[in-house]
Amino acid sequence: MDNDIKVWLYDILNAIMEIESFFNESTKEFAKYQSDLRTKRAVERNIEIIGEALNRILKRDETIVISNSRKIVDTRNRIIHGYDTVSDDVIWGIIIRYIPILQTEIQILLDEP
Repeated sequence: MDNDIKVWLYDILNAIMEIESFFNESTKEFAKYQSDLRTKRAVERNIEIIGEALNRILKRDETIVISNSRKIVDTRNRIIHGYDTVSDDVIWGIIIRYIPILQTEIQILLDEP
């Protein structure tokens, strides 16, 4: 695997770990997330990083398969370019549904020889 791709995979993994760290001291509750502007902005920033890294990976090697990668890249674009249309519900869905799957897939890719 290309060294740049490995760096981007680690960037994704680090962003995921940072998102998860925001919820270490409490349970994941949507209402709590929704009322915490700092956490929301930090999560959005990490999703931007994940989306940009995924975009770079897909451009470099189209054979790498990561579930929902196109949706994550699209969400990154929406956060950056359509910041006023970003939905807390959508971001929360990513946190709950897609981030755990993405973390597993990234870890598997990084564990490959």
